[in-house]
Amino acid sequence: MIILSLRQERKLGVRRIQSELKRHHELSLSLATIHKILKKHQLPYLQKKRNYRKQAKRYNCKLPGQRVQMDVCKIANRLYQYTAIDDCTRYKVIALYKRRTAKNTLDFIENQVFYRLPFPIQRIQTDRGQEFMAYEVQEKLLEWGIKFRPVRPASPHLNGKVERSQRTDLDEFYSAVDIKDPNLEELLSDWEFYYNWHRPHSSLNGKTPQEKHIELLDKTPLWDDIDKIFDPKKETIIPHNYQTASSPKMLKPSL
Repeated sequence: MIILSLRQERKLGVRRIQSELKRHHELSLSLATIHKILKKHQLPYLQKKRNYRKQAKRYNCKLPGQRVQMDVCKIANRLYQYTAIDDCTRYKVIALYKRRTAKNTLDFIENQVFYRLPFPIQRIQTDRGQEFMAYEVQEKLLEWGIKFRPVRPASPHLNGKVERSQRTDLDEFYSAVDIKDPNLEELLSDWEFYYNWHRPHSSLNGKTPQEKHIELLDKTPLWDDIDKIFDPKKETIIPHNYQTASSPKMLKPSL
């Protein structure tokens, strides 16, 4: 049975089993039904690791496009996934590249994110990888009127939404496909559409990113609105060296 296989081989929980059945097998089963089947076959609850560390305070932007988190995840040799996810709606754009470079970062933003994210971007948040910190990337963001906000070194939790999103991609997409499939990019595009339009998100109280976007559509600013409030004089090119960037002259608010 598919449900038993998903639990035993991939260690999926009830909600993720429900999602996999709907996406891959066009089966719509309630959580209660899936739970009964697992219980009938005496499959134990998944053991979750307890985290006793102090939890970081979570935040959510109130409007789409206020902050977009970006990251690059290595999938295999010469295969990298670029990810951009909106802090508010969890709407995301993903694409594959052979290398993580400044050139590919700009291509991803200009030719992927701008066309597929359904609202304008006010600021982009990344780690301090050279593919993001490169001067040509920062200069282009200034030209586009987008604020650049890299997080502190060794602070992946500050980019937690994109980090978690990439784990979901690894668990729910890449674990179910052959990365050598010649149609991998098409399959990834289908997954992105499913993630944005059909996959319920617990962080959105069961809504999809598209539903959250529509809910806030009337409050979402347009590009013209963002251009009016963007002040290039308040933005600076941030050096890759964190000590230099942290000097009083280089400090700027994270908003």
